[in-house]
Amino acid sequence: MAVQANTNLTTDFAKAQSIDFTNRFVDGIQKLQELLGITRRTAMANGSIIKVYKNKVTMANGDVAEGDLIPLSKVEVEPANTYELAYKKYRKAVTLEAIQRSGFDLAVSQADNELLKQIQSNIRSALVTFLATGTGTATGTGFQAAVADAWGKLQVLFENDATDGVIVIANPQDISKYLGEQTNITTQTAFGMTYFQTFLDVKVMSNSSVPAGTFYATVADNLNLAYPAISGGEINKAFSFTTDATGLVGITHTADYTRANYETTILTGAVLFAERLDGVIVGTIAGTTGA
Repeated sequence: MAVQANTNLTTDFAKAQSIDFTNRFVDGIQKLQELLGITRRTAMANGSIIKVYKNKVTMANGDVAEGDLIPLSKVEVEPANTYELAYKKYRKAVTLEAIQRSGFDLAVSQADNELLKQIQSNIRSALVTFLATGTGTATGTGFQAAVADAWGKLQVLFENDATDGVIVIANPQDISKYLGEQTNITTQTAFGMTYFQTFLDVKVMSNSSVPAGTFYATVADNLNLAYPAISGGEINKAFSFTTDATGLVGITHTADYTRANYETTILTGAVLFAERLDGVIVGTIAGTTGA
């Protein structure tokens, strides 16, 4: 007998959950972009090479006698590092028993939430790991003095570029000590990162992957978001992922009858990186146990 019209099927709920997950992921990425001041988001093919650069300036002697040939100065942009853009694949299974105990919607939503938190954590950690390779340095006694030194050096590095403020990522212990000495500072959370606006037009964010006594700083315009597109192309010929218009993330829900599991599979590859390594400051907070 044919299924009656307008009957709600398991696949309907799965589709709704896939759409909800995609929206939450993309909304989170957009909030993080706004927080970091990122204006450039680039869809690339899987396997594309991301190139990170550093500037090299060779200045000629400017003391030139009247009538003499003016020597050339040379400005070079050299590749510092290259990274291959690749898909990240995640999968989580919910057992038949878990669905029976908690109900279909709740059991699958819990699994999806755990995946979402872990994927966000991986993206944040990868950004911190990348920033740790920065070639600039700054130091100061206490958090505020050290960040102020980094702010000053970034103003010099990017004095010829329009910037939208300085971004600082630091260990929560260093931030909490600073906050304990301040008043009228309100913290907020986006994409799993606590942040607040502080002195000198600086946005400070916390991440436990940053060693205590250390922080990373750069300007907003130096940060980029790249990702291998999931929607469209050859992938759609073989897989049925739910995506948004950008193709930042793809998700699908399927039943595995061989194990009586209901599985969530997610495909993404978003990468946050700084275009110039010499525009990333690795700061040291003097007078702390981590410094």
